[in-house]
Amino acid sequence: MSKIGVLGAGSWGIALAKLLYNNGNEITVWSAIEDEIKMLNEKREHVDKLPGVKLPDDMIFTADLESAVNGKEVLIMAVPSPFVKSTAASVKQYYKEGQIIVNVAKGIESDTLLTLSEVIEREIPNSTVAVLSGPSHAEEVGKGVPTTIVVATKKKETAMFLQNLFMSEVFRVYTSPDVRGVEIGAALKNVIALAAGIADGLGYGDNTKAALITRGMAEISRLGKAMGGRPETFYGLSGIGDLIVTCASMHSRNRRAGILLGQGKTLEEAQAEVKMVIEGANCAKAALALSEKYDVCMPIVSEVNKILFENKPAKDVVNDLMLRDARIEIKADEWK
Repeated sequence: MSKIGVLGAGSWGIALAKLLYNNGNEITVWSAIEDEIKMLNEKREHVDKLPGVKLPDDMIFTADLESAVNGKEVLIMAVPSPFVKSTAASVKQYYKEGQIIVNVAKGIESDTLLTLSEVIEREIPNSTVAVLSGPSHAEEVGKGVPTTIVVATKKKETAMFLQNLFMSEVFRVYTSPDVRGVEIGAALKNVIALAAGIADGLGYGDNTKAALITRGMAEISRLGKAMGGRPETFYGLSGIGDLIVTCASMHSRNRRAGILLGQGKTLEEAQAEVKMVIEGANCAKAALALSEKYDVCMPIVSEVNKILFENKPAKDVVNDLMLRDARIEIKADEWK
């Protein structure tokens, strides 16, 4: 049994807390929102974000960060990506060397273009950080629907420990040394999911979505490889696996937000209706900046930014993507 602190009581944090508890661990869940902690203590259920998932009486919920961190072997960083920096900075004063931090948020810091594991390592020097990613909607994980995921770390022994910690009959875990690649795939798939949702909102069909997923994956993998990620990562669980589920499922807040944008809503209106952080919108500017920094062509990412921040009509974006100059999909040396 391990003592685990789950930092963040949103749907993903609660789903992982339930999973890890069922695996025989002692769980403390922290939230900075006192009303959320009160609700969890009284209802033993997150009635707003994960209704129907009942939580055990001996799972601890607290607004005291020190008690959530002290004495824990593993800390799960499950706050939305915009709050990873501030949460890590607060954790620093209580962190003890050897504690493993598992980041499960997905995003890129907009001003520095650092991945979230790099943000944590900057705020907590000499920390041991891993990332967990893959096709894993909290609504299904919380109910014990079979899911497969990947954990990436710099040290093999840490990866194997976490694999055993999370693994269950409904949660299969693979390991990877490619932390950078896993994080890039996880963050950028949310931008492509916005595009897929926009296409849905415009009333387009399966052909359009398949094209967006395929060409979106091409953009993600081009950038990821330019940033040092391994090519096979982007065709694995944190790449194409996560991209498919995020573009196709109504559990996906990014797809739902994209549908609203395609129907003519503003980003602010979509955010208000979804009632959750739209990670793709937070990541879109950073993704575009990275494409420029590494000189990687990313037309879908570029056009999503124009919808989000330049009020370009969604239908015009689709037309512009379709009418781009002709391209070669696979370079063939034998044609030379």
